[in-house]
Amino acid sequence: MMKKYIQFACLAAMLTMTSCGSQKNIYLQDMEETQEYPVIQKYEAVIQRDDKLSIVVNCKDPELALPYNIPGTGSYSIGSDGSINTTVGQVASSDKDKPGYLVDINGDIHFPVLGRLHVEGLTRNQLTNLIKSKLTEQQLLKDPLVMVDFLNFKFSVLGEVGHVGTFNVTGDRITILEAIAMAGDLKETSRIDRVAIIRDYGNKRRIMHVDLRSKDVFQSPAYYLHQNDIIYVEPNSVKTETDSQRKLSYWTMALSAITTITTVVLYFIKK
Repeated sequence: MMKKYIQFACLAAMLTMTSCGSQKNIYLQDMEETQEYPVIQKYEAVIQRDDKLSIVVNCKDPELALPYNIPGTGSYSIGSDGSINTTVGQVASSDKDKPGYLVDINGDIHFPVLGRLHVEGLTRNQLTNLIKSKLTEQQLLKDPLVMVDFLNFKFSVLGEVGHVGTFNVTGDRITILEAIAMAGDLKETSRIDRVAIIRDYGNKRRIMHVDLRSKDVFQSPAYYLHQNDIIYVEPNSVKTETDSQRKLSYWTMALSAITTITTVVLYFIKK
């Protein structure tokens, strides 16, 4: 009877420890339901080296804009009523397969007729205005229409998430919360108060940490991801302790096996 009681007590203790070790990941815990939070940050992606850009130029006479477009990128034309009509070129399986302009190591692209353009550090709108102004100032096109898009905007997620990997983004704007959702959300073993974002700045690299439990994440420079950002989610203390206990158990079993084998060998040697 006493033996059964002891076994029951041990089982209850184990269940209690397991339930205490698990946790729920609750985002933005300090946000109040009736409180309004202003959106201060207006993010625009900045062009970096190795970015691939789609640049389409058109005007009222589409034939005049042909020299400024890569074949297969499609075109845009302006109708007599001022509406914009889209003409689709060759169909690509994904954005990264579409023809585009690759930003070289110097931050430049080679654009038809206009030649070398330094685009690193510019936003899409700034590059659009730069090309439009050059075409107009050099009297190459009148009232040109320029469309600039990113073709290889991507980020990576590692660590304690549903599924790690590299993800491509349509457009140039994604938040860290959306990125984690794409990676299958955090796990119960994830450390939600210290999520790392590794970001390149030209020839330098920087790491930032955000607390996804707090509304302060909205004001963080890591809230909107940049091209090629790496998100790393650390394991929490429960995960670390569990792994340590598992390793200790393996070593204990191995030591026990070695001790047993040694005892048996010595026994037969003495005989």
